[in-house]
Amino acid sequence: MIFRRAVPFALAAGLTRAGTAVLRASAPGGRARWERANHAGRAVGLYAGPATALAVAFAAGRVRPVAGLAVLAAGACGAYDDIAGAGDPRRGFRAHLGALRRGEVTSGAVKLFGIGGAGLVAGALIAERPVDKVLAGVVIAGAAHAVNLVDVRPGRAAAAVLALGAPGLLRRGPGAELAAAVTGAAAAVLPADLGERVMIGDTGAHALGAGLGVSAVVCNGRIALLAHALLVVAAAARSGTVSELVRSR
Repeated sequence: MIFRRAVPFALAAGLTRAGTAVLRASAPGGRARWERANHAGRAVGLYAGPATALAVAFAAGRVRPVAGLAVLAAGACGAYDDIAGAGDPRRGFRAHLGALRRGEVTSGAVKLFGIGGAGLVAGALIAERPVDKVLAGVVIAGAAHAVNLVDVRPGRAAAAVLALGAPGLLRRGPGAELAAAVTGAAAAVLPADLGERVMIGDTGAHALGAGLGVSAVVCNGRIALLAHALLVVAAAARSGTVSELVRSR
């Protein structure tokens, strides 16, 4: 059983580090495209974001193909926001939904509905009963957004994923292997993220969160799924408060 967890953990960790190094060395499209100002105004590269998303998608996809697809979809939506939403000061669901009511489709709105749709599709493919399908979709999409909410300081998102994913490593079966893939990537990127040498951006945060959500869905029954769904919905409803609380720590 330890070996079954060790393989996805090591695979995700190795691919995350290798992918980050390759993207940093090549910087497709020029380094300016990859650099963003962090919370302290320092220029930090987004190389770890796509590397993390692809690593988790590959490692998780070997366990459950639908998990890999969910992670890829969440990462792609995050990447769109990283690119199209660069410089947009609006944050949170309310700001983007407010813009949508005024007829403006922001990158954040595209990300919100894209990840929501991908989560529901993944949940429908994983769970069997209609109620469980909906709950699973909410958990997957909600976890993707929840991890992004705490990505307001270096290392916060990766550390949160490690803390939330660790209990899944104690379970049996595919859920534990999926948790291993997610925590492996998070562990690999955490030191550089904390050191402000890279940032995972929306791409990496949403991908890690989606992987965490799929792991939770596979590990738990309906009652636990309901509890997880209520937690992620509450976090979304209080997104500003959650982000500010993490920012102040």
